[in-house]
Amino acid sequence: MRTAIYVDGFNFYYGALKGTNHKWLNPKQLCVSILKPHHNVVSIVYCTAKVRPKATDPTVRKRQANYIKAIETYIPELAVIYGHFLEIKVLCRPVDSKLGSLVEVFRTEEKGADVNLAVHLVNDAHNGLFDCVVVVSNDSDLAEAMRIVKDECEKAVGLFTPWRRRASKQLMQHSNIQRTIRRSSLKNSQLPNPMPGTGIHKPSGW
Repeated sequence: MRTAIYVDGFNFYYGALKGTNHKWLNPKQLCVSILKPHHNVVSIVYCTAKVRPKATDPTVRKRQANYIKAIETYIPELAVIYGHFLEIKVLCRPVDSKLGSLVEVFRTEEKGADVNLAVHLVNDAHNGLFDCVVVVSNDSDLAEAMRIVKDECEKAVGLFTPWRRRASKQLMQHSNIQRTIRRSSLKNSQLPNPMPGTGIHKPSGW
């Protein structure tokens, strides 16, 4: 069965990878280890955004770029689709009342990954590029796109959700199968280090 995988990069990172030493992840191997043998992975769409360096973490963009280069090199079926980050000023109530009732802070939001995933998912389904799709996310905003693919395009829809959070009910009702991605699966689905035939190495601390 022709199977396509759509990964919501940031939702997956915060739901499964942050704080672990499994960030050097092979997303294809991870999904194949969960799928049954009759699935043939024909494409992987990885939706993310380029992170911004922080004063507390100036090398974060370099680490992300290194990882993206690794998965693009090692997994020929994979394509990366970029959204963007938006920094806005908002008023928030501080923990320390001595600072006043409200303080102005900068809030950084990732924009576009879920929209990009939904658009490519529906478009690829209409173009008949797969028979089955696996959505790796727990973002309920993807529910309508999954409904269209399942009910109107008549494709099988799988939902793989990160281990830290309970699966979204909205997503579950528009999927044929649901699986929780467990830490043991992450551990067993790591990229080689270093990458064969390249100078790409896993970042320190990963």
